[in-house]
Amino acid sequence: MRLKDMYEYAYQAGMAADPRGQEGVALVLARARKTFAELPESRRWEFDEESLVNPYADTRILLGDPDTEVASVLVGIDMEVGEVLLADRLRAQGRRIDLLLAHHPEGRALARLEEVMGLQADVWRRFGVSVAYGDAVLGERMAEIMRALHPRNNERTLAAARLLGLPYMCCHTPADNKVNEYLQARCDELGSDATVDELLDMLKSIPEYRQAVLEGAGPTIFEGDGKRRTGRIMVDMTGGTSGPVESLSKLAEAGVGTIVGMHMGEEHRKRAKEEKLTVVIAGHAASDSLGMNLIVDEYERQGVEIIPCSGFIRVSRA
Repeated sequence: MRLKDMYEYAYQAGMAADPRGQEGVALVLARARKTFAELPESRRWEFDEESLVNPYADTRILLGDPDTEVASVLVGIDMEVGEVLLADRLRAQGRRIDLLLAHHPEGRALARLEEVMGLQADVWRRFGVSVAYGDAVLGERMAEIMRALHPRNNERTLAAARLLGLPYMCCHTPADNKVNEYLQARCDELGSDATVDELLDMLKSIPEYRQAVLEGAGPTIFEGDGKRRTGRIMVDMTGGTSGPVESLSKLAEAGVGTIVGMHMGEEHRKRAKEEKLTVVIAGHAASDSLGMNLIVDEYERQGVEIIPCSGFIRVSRA
């Protein structure tokens, strides 16, 4: 596959699984086109024109010619300087590596991570929380994330890859959309009268999570009790990074009983406890792996060799 075809497939797969639906994604792209059209010519150089077709700022070809033919790709959850050197070492040993594919973003895709967080409001809307409320509290959280990322050395990994002549792409929210969609469907099938232990059993039946259990990082209860019924289950695995802690109160008011997430900080867990929400953490790397597998399966179908590294649990459904 050409690199640009891999990239286009990734963001289009993300759009197909987006919680905002086709109309919502079309509205995001239309607003980007309007913003660009209204910019004075002197300011257009600042605008990321990829956002006119790809609504995910955290998913980009960061290095390399888009027409590069890719036969073999090194895929990892985090692809940092160590993984760049690993790729170079593998090439020195005769292994073909045409592309580095990361889940977590680097470079400008990381610097602009807050731009994808708005879709969390659409996830919450599905569970009865006002989209106006969601937009309001997310605006503050997005600004917080922007300030946190702004001073980071986001180009460090890309500088190493550039010196070694390695193309680099990241695929974040599209993979998160895929895992969110996949698990929400499984949880909906389980129903609200299932116990939390039955929810855990369902998760552990999925190969990525089964492997994570053996590695000590599988699904676990962060808050609640295994004998409780789950109530309505909300899968919370997309939208860039954790949302504002106060959103948990609104979700509890709206009737959510259990949250299934990739990870959760202590402040969020304590608020969940106060609201009598059950929290099941499926596992970060395993959840990211599931989402990435649902993307890279198509690459494998097209004849691309997938070489896993850096916490990526490869399970082929191709």
